[in-house]
Amino acid sequence: MPWIIVAMSMFASLTSAASFMGVPGLVYRENISYFVLGIVSVFAAPFFVYLFFPFYRRLHVTTTYEYIGVRYGRTGRYAVSGLFVLLRLSWLGIVIYSPALALSVVTGINLYIAIIVMGILATTYTVLGGLSAVLWTDAIQFILLVGGAIWVSVSLIYAVPDGVSGIIKIVGETGHLNVFSWKINLFEMSATAIAITTFIGFFQEYGVDQVTVQRLLSTKNFSGMVKAAVFNSFVDLIVISMLVFMGIGLFAYYFSFPEQASSDMSGDRVLPFYIINELPNGISGLLVTAIFAAAMSSMDSGINSVSTVIINDFIKPLRHVAKPDYQDVQLARLLTFILGAIALLVACYISTIGEIFKAAGTLMSLFSGPILGLFLLGIFTQRTNFKGWVVGVIVAIPTTICLQYGTEVHFIYYQIFCLSVNMLVAYPVSLIFCKEKAHKKYTLRGRSELDSTN
Repeated sequence: MPWIIVAMSMFASLTSAASFMGVPGLVYRENISYFVLGIVSVFAAPFFVYLFFPFYRRLHVTTTYEYIGVRYGRTGRYAVSGLFVLLRLSWLGIVIYSPALALSVVTGINLYIAIIVMGILATTYTVLGGLSAVLWTDAIQFILLVGGAIWVSVSLIYAVPDGVSGIIKIVGETGHLNVFSWKINLFEMSATAIAITTFIGFFQEYGVDQVTVQRLLSTKNFSGMVKAAVFNSFVDLIVISMLVFMGIGLFAYYFSFPEQASSDMSGDRVLPFYIINELPNGISGLLVTAIFAAAMSSMDSGINSVSTVIINDFIKPLRHVAKPDYQDVQLARLLTFILGAIALLVACYISTIGEIFKAAGTLMSLFSGPILGLFLLGIFTQRTNFKGWVVGVIVAIPTTICLQYGTEVHFIYYQIFCLSVNMLVAYPVSLIFCKEKAHKKYTLRGRSELDSTN
């Protein structure tokens, strides 16, 4: 695949309707801290490109978890692949819930009916087309997504008195710009906290997650992987900045015209509410289409990647007799259909949690932290083993659940907390159980040796 199409697909996949609605909603409700996410994306790209991508190319893998297989053994590969499936099923539920909420706000359709319609559409064309269909439709949806963000931003500039200066003045006077404190407060969102947590989060999303790496591996060579990753990081910077601007623009608009607001207009509902009530018919329809495009590009990518992992990391290694490729394609289509149905059920559960980003942080951190921990410990150390990591998982997940439901710690800290607990427990426990070191060619120190063995 051309690297530019892969890059557009990467962005469209991970910048889902949850981001398209969630970032403006979070900024509207709290502050502009999320603007640093785009900046961090640019700085993080060279790190995850250098750490992870050479392993995948030199080992000729189909999934990232094949590296875990050669580093920790088959059991480690099964375990981390299972966590990935749980992670992405949680994410798919959020991805479906976001546009369904928008459709419900716009049309008054029952939320659960909207969830079913959304899920069936995306599942159908993913079943029919596979990765090629996913990549090319993602590219089209990328254009819709970016175009929609530009249109809303421009409309807010014209709608708020004094335009950009009026927006800045209002959000400045109301404290939305007070985010540059270097003091870490676990109970609120700040630019510093977002910078730290998202820097680590990008390692998970772009370095080890199959949704992203599967696309990168479809490029012709390592250079294509690097170009796609770097292009995506700069698009992150531009679009996240627009989404943040949309959030403060919406705040300034409804601050200036409080009579236009509604009592049930929560953060996640504010963007679709503005689109349907303040923009012309037709334009509002196109922007709702952009929200659906963001959701479908994420859902098709997630389902396709999860089915790939199930086949390559579970079914194929357990077979005693090899099967022809066309049978695996048929099986992948069946799995895609089943996973789409499961994602619908998860979306119905997500609807009971409420805030989009909080739901994402609550569910996904439980699985993403241990996954990233296993990769990082494998790359940086020779003595970490699977048993130590399992003990770390057993400690990290329940501890994180207690943090989520027993304290008022802000949800942006959930992933880094789970990751830290996992690694801090896994490494010393591994030293106790470690009988021999892993070969250094599977670590950063001896990675160049893979070129002579593959």
